Amino acid sequence: MAPRIDNSSTRLDDAARAGWLYYVAGNTQEEIAAQLGISRQSAQRLVSLSVTEGLIKVRLDHPIGRCMDLATRLKFRFALDFVEVVPSDPASQSTTIGIAQAAAAEMERWLKRPDPIIMAIGTGRTLKAAVEQLAPMDAQHHRVVSLTGNIAPDGSAAFYNVIFNMADTVKARSFPMPLPVIASSARERELLHAQPMIQETLSLAAQADITFVGVGDIGPDAPLFLDGFVTAPELKALQKAGAVGEICGWAFDDDGRLIEGQTNDRVASAPLPSRERGLVVAIAMGKRKLPGIRATLSRRLVNGIMTDERTAEGLLAT
Repeated sequence: MAPRIDNSSTRLDDAARAGWLYYVAGNTQEEIAAQLGISRQSAQRLVSLSVTEGLIKVRLDHPIGRCMDLATRLKFRFALDFVEVVPSDPASQSTTIGIAQAAAAEMERWLKRPDPIIMAIGTGRTLKAAVEQLAPMDAQHHRVVSLTGNIAPDGSAAFYNVIFNMADTVKARSFPMPLPVIASSARERELLHAQPMIQETLSLAAQADITFVGVGDIGPDAPLFLDGFVTAPELKALQKAGAVGEICGWAFDDDGRLIEGQTNDRVASAPLPSRERGLVVAIAMGKRKLPGIRATLSRRLVNGIMTDERTAEGLLAT
C-alpha cells in the first residue's frame, strides 16, 4: 500500500471522497477502504470527518424526520427531559393510535432493564390502550405501582385502571391503590390515606424511577364525567373555576395550578412523583386535550411527553 501525504488539505479531500462514496454512492466502509487504498478503520474515520467538518449535509427525507424535529423543538421550548413525537394519521380522530404503541415500546424498554426499578402508572383510555400493546415478559424484579384508586363510584372495578392488566402481562410485582378514585369527602380521603397499607403504597409511588400518566380534558366529554367520577354540577363547577385538564383526577387550570377546593379536596390519587428524582411522562394527543397538555408542560407537572405531530404543532404554535 503506497504511503499517503497526511496534510490537512489532503485529509479533507479524502474525507469528502469517503463521504460522497458512503452517503451518495451507497458504498460500504469496506468498499471505500478498497477504493481509497486505506484500512476500514481509516475509512470509518474519514466518513465521520466528512460530517463533522460539514462537507456532507445529511437530510432525512422521511416522515419520522419531521417528528424528530418537532420533538427537539418541544424539548427546548418546555425544558423537557424526554420527548417522543409519532406521525399523525390525517384520516383518524383517535386519541390513542400511534402513541399507545410508542408508549408500550418505551414501557418495555424500562421493564427489560436488569436492575430493579419502580414504575408508577396512572389510568385512562390511552394508558389502557398502551398496556394492551405490551409483549408478555418476566419482569418479577421490578415493581409497578398505581397512582390512582381502582374502585368506581358504584363499587365496581374502575374500567380504565390498568395495573392488573399490566401485572398479568409483564409479571412484575404490582401494587394497586385499593381506594375509590374520588372519595365521598375530604375527611374520608384523610382516613383512607392514614391506613398503613395505603401509606406503604403512597410511599412506593413517591419513589418511582419512571411514571406514565394520561392527561384528561375538562370539556363536556371529560373522562371524569363520562366514567361517573364527577357529576354534571361538579364538572360545571370545575369549568367555572378555570380547570382545563386533569391528571389522575387532579384538576388544574391553564397555568398548571391545581384548582383549590372542588373535587381536588376528595381525589384519593397519589401526588405525582418528583420530577427531580425520576422521569414523569405524559402520554396524550388530540385537539381537545391541547389546553391541558400545554398547561401540564408549562407548569412542568411532567418532564416528559409522548404525543403526535398535530398535537406537537399545536403546542408549538403559541
